[in-house]
This record gives sequence, C-alpha cells and structure tokens, in this order.
Amino acid sequence: MAASNYSLKVNRELLDPNFESYRLSLDPIPTYNVELDAAVEEVKLKDSQYTLDHVRAFGMYNYLHLDPWYEDSVFFVDCKGRVLNLTVTLDTALGKPREVYRMTADSSRCEDRLCASLSLTSATWAALSDGTGRLFLLRTSKRGESSHIKWEPLFSEEMGEPFTILHSLSHVQEGVHTLEVLLLRIQKDSEETKGSGYSVSLEWITVADAAGQGQERKYEVRKRRVLMGKSVPHYAAVEPQGKGLMVASEKPFVFTHVDGRPVEQPAAEPMEVETTDPIYFWQQTEEDITVCVRTPEGVTKDQVQFRLTADSVSVGVQGFPPLLQGQLHAPVDPDASAWIIKNDKSLEVTLQKRSEGPMWPELVTGDRRGEYVVSDEQAALIHQRLTHLTSEDLNANPDRDKPPCNSQELEDCDGFPEDSSRLTHFDGESLKPTQVVNLGSHQYLFTVDVNPSDMPCLCLRHDVDALVWQPRPDQPSNMWEHVATFNALGYVQASKRDKKFATCAPNFSYATLGECLRRAFIYRQPAPVDTVLFNRKQGRQVGQVAKQQVASLDSSEPILGFRATNERLFVLTSSNLFVLKVNNN
Repeated sequence: MAASNYSLKVNRELLDPNFESYRLSLDPIPTYNVELDAAVEEVKLKDSQYTLDHVRAFGMYNYLHLDPWYEDSVFFVDCKGRVLNLTVTLDTALGKPREVYRMTADSSRCEDRLCASLSLTSATWAALSDGTGRLFLLRTSKRGESSHIKWEPLFSEEMGEPFTILHSLSHVQEGVHTLEVLLLRIQKDSEETKGSGYSVSLEWITVADAAGQGQERKYEVRKRRVLMGKSVPHYAAVEPQGKGLMVASEKPFVFTHVDGRPVEQPAAEPMEVETTDPIYFWQQTEEDITVCVRTPEGVTKDQVQFRLTADSVSVGVQGFPPLLQGQLHAPVDPDASAWIIKNDKSLEVTLQKRSEGPMWPELVTGDRRGEYVVSDEQAALIHQRLTHLTSEDLNANPDRDKPPCNSQELEDCDGFPEDSSRLTHFDGESLKPTQVVNLGSHQYLFTVDVNPSDMPCLCLRHDVDALVWQPRPDQPSNMWEHVATFNALGYVQASKRDKKFATCAPNFSYATLGECLRRAFIYRQPAPVDTVLFNRKQGRQVGQVAKQQVASLDSSEPILGFRATNERLFVLTSSNLFVLKVNNN
C-alpha cells in the first residue's frame, strides 16, 4: 500500500485577514511563587552529547508535566527522586507540592543517565522513566479526588539504553487492559560515517495485563516496535486503541525491528500524489485581477468559450471540460473586463474589481486548481505592513519613522527548509506509512493536549499565522483538522531569539512563549473593547483588540518547565514554581 501525499485543509472561517497587530497591555498579571524544598532534577548535557538532536531532545526538555485530566494540576521530579504534584484551587492559598511517588536512589549511578520523564497515561495511570533505562507503569487512582494517595507501581522493567517518554495511553483491548508507551533514544550509529555519528530511535512498547479475570494484575511486555530516523521528531504520538502512530520530523522514520527481529524493508513505492500542476495562475492589485489560464496548444479565438457576469466566470475550450468555472469571490465589472490569447498556449483574462481596495483570498470560491502569484511589489508591501507585529520595546510606537523591530534580522531567524519536514501516519498492523504531509515551510511550533481522549494537537506556522491541528485518525479523508488559529503568532515567534518554550491554553484563549530566563510573553485572542477606539490611520472604529502582555519573573534561574491551562500559566525553575493567573473564568 503506497502512502498518499496528503495536504492540510485550512478552515478559512478560522482565519482573520483583517488582523492588524497585538496591542501591548500594561495590565499586571497576578504572579504567585511556590518555593521548593529541593531542587528540580536537571540533567545537563555531557560532552559526548554534542549534536543538535541532543539539544532538542534533552537540552530543551520540558521538566513540568500538565495533567490533562485534572484542571490546573502539574507534576515534576526533584533531585531526591520524588514525583511531586501541585494542584491549584485557590491562588492565594498555594500549598507545598505533594509527593506522590519516590524512585530509588540507585538511578543516579548511571553514567549516561538522562532526565526523568513522566507521561500521564489516563485518569488513573502514569508512565515514568528514571532516566537510566527503567520504565515504571504506575496506578495513580483518580488523581484529582485522591491527590494525597501514593502511586502504586504495577510494572517495572529495564528497557535497555536510557530514554525519555514521549507519549503514552491506556485502553482495553479484547477485555485486556493495555498500555501503549512511546520512548525516545539517541544512539551511536556505527554505520553513520558522514553525519553526526548518531541515530534517533523511537520504540513503541505495548504492555498488557497477563493475569486472568479475578486474579491479581500482572503486566508484561506484549510487543516492541522500533523506528529509526536521523532527526529528533517534533511530534510523536500513539493513536487511540494503539491502532497507529503519527510522527512529524525533518527526516523520515521507518520501522526496523519488531520484538527484536528485523523488519524487511519493501521496495520503494511511488507516491499517490493528489495534486497536479496548476491549471491557472492569478495576480491582483487593488483595482483589478489578471488570470492566466493554460489551454491546449493552437487554440483559436472561435474555440474559446468565455462567459462573465458580475458574480461568476466560466472559461473553457470547445470540446474540453471548463478550465475555470464558478462564483467569484467578489463582484466585478463585466463591461470593463476582457480576455486575449497569448502565445497560442494560454488565455489571459483581466477582471475589473467593482470595489477597489480589498484583496481577494481566492479567485473562485472553493476552486483549488489555481495558484496565486505575489509580485515583488506586493511582497515588499506585505512585509512592510507586518513589521509592527513584533517588538522587544515595551513602549513601541508604531508611528515612528523606523519600525520597532529590525525587519532584516527577522529574515535571518525566519528561514526554514522548504522540502524537509513531514508529518506521517503509520498503520499499527502493517507498520507502513498510510498518509504523508510535506510540511515544507509550515514550521512546527508546539504540541498541546486539548482533549485527553484525543491525540495531542500540533501547532504549525502557515504564512504569518499559527494554526492548531487536531489529528483525527478515524477520518482518513480529513485526518488533520484545523481547529484554531493564533493570528500572526508564526511571525511573532520568529523574532524571539531567546525563546525556549511555546504553548497555548487548551481552550485557545491565549498563546504564550517562554524565554530561557525570566520572561514570558502572552498573546490573547481578539476580544471586544469596553471603550470606543478608532484607527488613527484609517479613521474607522476598532471593535476588537488582541492584547500582548509580558511577565517578568522574580528569578535569575533558567526556566526548566512551561505549561499553560485555561486560567493559569505554570513556570518552573530549579528552586521555584511560579503560577501566573492569566484568565479569570
């Protein structure tokens, strides 16, 4: 079965082409500080861990873990091997983090030890790694109701080389309780002579209850599957019920071993490409639109079938299906429009807009067979309009002669390879890719858990915006659904050179970026304003404003963890856990 080349379908109703900018708000963000009685267990990179993949996987690791099943509950591991939990109900009465589990002290003796990692598997289970290669599966009870109950380990086994846990889930398969865990390793590769000398390994482990009904539970490994690649994945998650796997990475991953046995690699199969070359190209100015339609060679004027009304267009050639047909995005003036044959291979149509000024997002409603071409002048104008969206100056004045941000610097930090990253869905039975999305310039930004019963969402950059995609593995025709948009966030984040973490609230009310030290930037969705505001340049009333806020923490320690809920932002340093009250719901 060949993997089909899939394209992400943007929901244009979730886009705002009229978005202008974020307005800096000086409203204070209530910040509460919890001092820790023991430092967070930070494992720093060793001299042997020198590659970019090591930095991405372990150097940029998020030491704070959000519980998607219970609101405003976070976990982390300290240097004593304790798994600690802080659940917030009242910000002004924050207690000390509670110990829910303690690992043995022997784990610190491993030379190649990694940071401890935790994954909340379900409402009553968790997966834990001590960083030495041992995997724990813990029964937690209902954490929100019984946060004081210590976790019970029902599975503990050495899994080989040290790893971190990327994702885990729990389900019942044929009456048997089963857990799926996805592990990440970076291993020395003797066959890699031209690159870094390392390969990235993903191991998908299935653990199931081997005891019969009515007997004491006894969990054992049922299946181990290994994927190999050359880059740390941006996103990797197991499909519900363990039916498949999704991986987003710069380099492709392939299954190499199942239960220790090599997987026979099939011959390369051709991709089933859905898209073809564009049938037409179009450009626009504020006054008119120019469309170039490809036609069979040698077409004469008498063979052209052209019909234009104020709201629709139909272009075709006698004996062929219509090349361009449908309702126009906006009305045009038929009397001022015209067409000519160029080079005996194409038809050039000029459409006069009835309303000058607004730029069209598409030519014919719902038609995806054409390609929009932006002229150099338009590209320069768009870039000039967007430079005011970001600023490191808290008192930025967008009306000054010079923009508050150096646009030339933005180009350097905004570069991204056009043909590298891909998002792949693997079938759990055949272990073959079923659908592949070439992400290209759609830069990966972050992963967020929106609904704990669904797969984690991933946020990608599209043009200047940031779009959130919810995987829907049960819908092969629409496997990735566009569920939310953060206006201009793709452009904004590119200027944050010290950015370490990025995330958003599960209800998409705000997105936030965390720097390596001290600062967090919060970008809220547009909201109605209480007072009457006018745009000074355009003279029109402003109905909604998107606010940007900056929080500066009272700490000089590096930020190790960064998680957002609908109401709060949690920021973890080595000695403190900060709680920022972002929303009042």
